[in-house]
Amino acid sequence: MLKTTEPVIAIVVPCYNEESALKHTMPELLKILSNLAEKGDISEESYILCVDDGSRDATWRDICALASSYPGRVHGVALAHNRGHQYALLAGLMTAKENCDAAISIDADLQDDPQAIVAMVKQFKAGSEIVYGVRRSRETDTWFKRNSARAFYKLQRAMGLETVYDHADYRLMSKRALDILSEYGEQNLFLRGIVPQIGLTTSIVYYDRAERVAGESKYPFKKMLAFSIDGITSFSAKPMQWIFNIGILILAVDIIVAIYVLVSHFCGNTVSGWSSLMLSVWFLGSLILIAIGVVGEYVGKMFMEVKHRPRYNIRDRV
Repeated sequence: MLKTTEPVIAIVVPCYNEESALKHTMPELLKILSNLAEKGDISEESYILCVDDGSRDATWRDICALASSYPGRVHGVALAHNRGHQYALLAGLMTAKENCDAAISIDADLQDDPQAIVAMVKQFKAGSEIVYGVRRSRETDTWFKRNSARAFYKLQRAMGLETVYDHADYRLMSKRALDILSEYGEQNLFLRGIVPQIGLTTSIVYYDRAERVAGESKYPFKKMLAFSIDGITSFSAKPMQWIFNIGILILAVDIIVAIYVLVSHFCGNTVSGWSSLMLSVWFLGSLILIAIGVVGEYVGKMFMEVKHRPRYNIRDRV
């Protein structure tokens, strides 16, 4: 812990092509930090750390300009290339952990209410080492997004994942929690599943989610689906168990069908079985391909893990 009277708080903001959003986001976050520092709730040394995840626009240039305008209050880290939201977030947390008592992660789009930071700091000072920001409701979402999100969380629970319902990556983590997080070395990052495994004292802050202040979502349905699959296959072997159970069930059905075919044959009731044969071939073929795909997903993850490659490379700092 840093030797200051009040805690040093680092706000970590992963950024990818957020040129249009930063001009709205940074004044809001700077204002919240200043107000908390003026009230004596946090140290004057508290700061914002922006992580540029290989943006193709002027995001890094704007971060550098902000760091020059607010020396000591705004810092920046640029990754060598685009690695994805989870890796950018981890890079920011690992960079900040040596110079803070707690770090708060928040996206640059301000959909997560930044005012919840005040409540998170209060919970941290009361003894919580991990504070989750959780959406109060999903009434502002479309019908499809609301129900697909619910299905996603239910599927995670069914697969045995320990996650926080309606929590994304808006959270506060103490330095001790960050030190523990640094010991998790997997390549396939799913922080929403890793952080609950840390344990320690946790609490929840509820907030209302808003629309993006600018720009467009970096998580369209295709990426959200891939993210969901990564989360499940990184933390649960149940898909393979399900495939085995389905195989046993189909074997039982095959035995029943075989008895029926043999009885029909010896009774002289056999007819052309082209339709049933084709249906069986297609069904079993599809099942085999799905099974191979699921197993391949796990093998692919093991292939990436055993390489022990660095999860991100830092190009520049300000």
